[in-house]
Amino acid sequence: MCEIAGVSRAGYYRHWRASEPRREETELCDVIQRLALGNRHYGYRRIGALLCREGWCVNHKRVNRLMREDNLLCLRRKAFVPATTDSAHCFRIYPNLARRLIPMAINQLWVADITYVRLAEAFAYLAVILDAYSRRVVGWSLADHLRTALALDALEMALSGREITAGALIHHSDRGVQYASGDYVARLDAIGIVPSMSRLGCPYDNAMAESFMKTLKTEEVEGQAYRNVAEARDNIGTFIEQVYNRQRLHSALDYRSPEEFEIDQPQAWLAVRPAMPPSATCP
Repeated sequence: MCEIAGVSRAGYYRHWRASEPRREETELCDVIQRLALGNRHYGYRRIGALLCREGWCVNHKRVNRLMREDNLLCLRRKAFVPATTDSAHCFRIYPNLARRLIPMAINQLWVADITYVRLAEAFAYLAVILDAYSRRVVGWSLADHLRTALALDALEMALSGREITAGALIHHSDRGVQYASGDYVARLDAIGIVPSMSRLGCPYDNAMAESFMKTLKTEEVEGQAYRNVAEARDNIGTFIEQVYNRQRLHSALDYRSPEEFEIDQPQAWLAVRPAMPPSATCP
């Protein structure tokens, strides 16, 4: 080919070394831009995982550099957080049974929490339940109040979609009055679910549920202007069911979605659990 073109082989390779890397990097930047714009809250590590799925072999440091140069790194801001937990009540506080528990299958440990959602002229409140094995949201409810019914609705959704074995499932939450109330505990007892609650003043005890709330606020709620509860329910429901459970890659799940992680068990568990760092503890 060099003889036909009338150039030396050394000259050809000098030109190749000067132009081919630039061509490859331009193509890589195009792919990164497409993935970053389609997943605007993904950082460089999740973008790197998506690149691997598309056949690219690229170091996460290089992805970080290219995203920084193109101003594609996601920005996070701290949001105002009103109190949603009232632990000053007369109901029984249950011991923390989830502190050192590592679930090895679905329906062994559920974690629950409640957060606020800002509307145009008021607040709404979201209760969620996650399966700690796959981080999948199995139940959720959104309403304009903080009564026990809010948490019960999320629990009923979770129970309708999962087969529960009596005595085999732990339900972990904070010490909020919604989870400690007689109606909620009675529903857990009726189905054979064991209640568990965080220790006093230890936010790490319910870190998985708190992490989901942070993801929800960052990737869906912030920047939105929900007019009413119905609009918030539709948008948040779509994010939970279509994006978070089915599409969003989780670094703790070896960059799988919760649905994909459950389908791949137990192979997925073996790939993830040995690499899990020890959980944080309170003094």
